[in-house]
Amino acid sequence: MPTVRLIQDGEIIEQEVKENSNLVVLAGIKQFPKLRYGCGIGKCTKCVSQISKGAEQLDPPNWKEEKMLGDKLDEGFRLTCQLTVKDDLELIQNKNFNMKGIQYSKATAK
Repeated sequence: MPTVRLIQDGEIIEQEVKENSNLVVLAGIKQFPKLRYGCGIGKCTKCVSQISKGAEQLDPPNWKEEKMLGDKLDEGFRLTCQLTVKDDLELIQNKNFNMKGIQYSKATAK
């Protein structure tokens, strides 16, 4: 089973999750109760995270991520609610990730 390591505001939470789990819907709510998320469908960006390890094992960003994150995808940012875990993954989720760059991308995406 893949291991997900969540680094959140300096705290590290590490859990095994079932392969092909959606990080919010199937794994996050029970295994990562502090995981930040909102709508669960890719509209609010509350779940934005920066992938620090394992990004190459994820599916490419979908249209929702492209619309909401824009250029921030190039910096390793992803919407956690859109991720399916297939292999080990490390992600960083900090309060300041709802930053101007993310909000700007969201506001200008049409």
